Amino acid sequence: MSDLQHKWTDNIHPGTEVDIQVVLNQLTQAFNASPYFAHNGMQMRVVDGEIEAYIEMQPFLIGNIAFQILHGGVAATLLDSLGGIVAMSELYKRAVPETLAETLKQVSRLATVDMRVDYLAPGRGKYFIARAETLRMGRKGCTMRMTMSNDEGLAIATAIASYAF
Repeated sequence: MSDLQHKWTDNIHPGTEVDIQVVLNQLTQAFNASPYFAHNGMQMRVVDGEIEAYIEMQPFLIGNIAFQILHGGVAATLLDSLGGIVAMSELYKRAVPETLAETLKQVSRLATVDMRVDYLAPGRGKYFIARAETLRMGRKGCTMRMTMSNDEGLAIATAIASYAF
């Protein structure tokens, strides 16, 4: 078991009840420990019992110098990562003590299969927040919809992604 996986599975033991608030905090802490996220200033956080992604605009995140807008790859990365972490949280929310061992395996295998991003508006803003919703949760995979908005609440990008587990 990797150190990262261990960080999000502490206090989660087969045959026990899952405290979803503990799990959400552990998932966000594990993702926030990623050197890539830290380098780019990306954060996962728990707000009102749900995981959301957050990033402040920085000069090194600009993709279009002439228009001073966020690079589309930053938006896609944040949306994909959020979809994955929220999918993990949904697996834990559905777990019961009898299925927790299988849930731990599913979370450790979760991977993006396909993602489509639609860029809706230029990436302008002081910061960006992304939220995700589950469209479908199946036995071997799920489909998530994610939306990124700027500090004025304007939707900048949306994505639909499929994750296998």
